[in-house]
Amino acid sequence: MNDEQLLRYSRHIFLPQIDIDGQLALCDSHVLVIGLGGLGAAALPYLAASGIGQLTLVDDDHVELSNLPRQIIHPQDRVGMSKAESAAATVMHLNHDVRVHTEIRRADAAWLEQVLPQFSLVLDCTDEPQVRYALNKAALKHRIPWVSAAAVAMDGQLTVFDPRRADSPCYRCLYPDVQPDQRNCSESGVLSPLVGVIGTLQAVEALKLLSAAGESLCGRLLSFDARASRFHEWRITRRPDCADCAAQS
Repeated sequence: MNDEQLLRYSRHIFLPQIDIDGQLALCDSHVLVIGLGGLGAAALPYLAASGIGQLTLVDDDHVELSNLPRQIIHPQDRVGMSKAESAAATVMHLNHDVRVHTEIRRADAAWLEQVLPQFSLVLDCTDEPQVRYALNKAALKHRIPWVSAAAVAMDGQLTVFDPRRADSPCYRCLYPDVQPDQRNCSESGVLSPLVGVIGTLQAVEALKLLSAAGESLCGRLLSFDARASRFHEWRITRRPDCADCAAQS
């Protein structure tokens, strides 16, 4: 890092859990962010501002007026613009050190299988269970950790799946068969700051994993009830009959 970067990231470097080695790890990381809606909009600015070296942003959608209350990386003058390109513009405004790549596409199984080995970590900010199942299989095969989250109405949750760990459950261990017709924001609504709470926590988990700081949420599901402002935590264990991770053992 040069002198300007040492100053810029000094508050991370001062943390004994991160220090210079952890910040260097962040600067050398390449993170894939799938989904640039509410969760991605909350997590992405902190990843960029924290000095993640490369970010690849994936979304096949465009900015709509109804997105603006919660997808705060997209200003009103970008309505109609690709969400990936709008997000990339925001990243470059925050931190010119970050190399940004955009993919205006759906993250399907074939594409994930091809590209996942190049990434240090994945942020799952989508609301499509079939994308998550495809990501789960590719991440297990290539041993890539990922931070998964969801937010709808006034409920949010997040966890970490880390195939590098022998004791890590996978997404199918937690959700053996989620159907595509599950609730989503467009049908059920969502409290705007809720995605900020959950998306920011995704960024926290991502930075911890990449810098080897603290204890990750691997094996734990954290939920947030915005109605009562309460967090709850549940243990998640591997299922011996899991169709995905048992096949990788």
